[in-house]
Amino acid sequence: MFTGIIEHTGKVASIKRTGGGLQLEVASSLAAQTAPGESVAIDGACHTVIECNPACFTVQVSGETLRRTGLGDLQPGREVNLELSLKLGERLGGHLVQGHVDGVGLLRKQTREGKYWRWEFSVPKNLSRYIVIKGSVAIDGISLTVADCGPGCFSIVLIPYTVQHTALGKKRPGNKINLEVDILSKYVESMLASNANKI
Repeated sequence: MFTGIIEHTGKVASIKRTGGGLQLEVASSLAAQTAPGESVAIDGACHTVIECNPACFTVQVSGETLRRTGLGDLQPGREVNLELSLKLGERLGGHLVQGHVDGVGLLRKQTREGKYWRWEFSVPKNLSRYIVIKGSVAIDGISLTVADCGPGCFSIVLIPYTVQHTALGKKRPGNKINLEVDILSKYVESMLASNANKI
């Protein structure tokens, strides 16, 4: 479990294709805080550390993860958002993020609003119903608030800090984003559907 608060970024050091998936090495100061078997979110997708040293850590990315995320587009040198898993008793600064990417969206438009940025995204239609105004959404692992939404699209407003301190600031229109909707909305939908079937 994660919070969507990005305290570290890293750079892809190497990529090796391995039997339908890939092995990904990431260089970051965060590596010194990891150990084999621990979880780390890379651009919002949860992975298990298999090797690490003070400068880098390595994870394996399955074919399933490649199908559901934009991680297959990574190249050496690319900056990524990183977050270690939440520890019980720590502050929940963002919202509950599982690190289970629901789908891939597309950055459509970036508009400057004074010191801030409004970014518009397209989203798979099957995920639109989980996105509501002032609700939470995770984009590349970052906990953000929905400013506006419509069928197949939504927008957020970014503060300068987020643009400057995460890899999201390097995105441009046409780039893919990993999207995780609020898990609570999916639980509510499931429970309502279950109750409706009992009537």
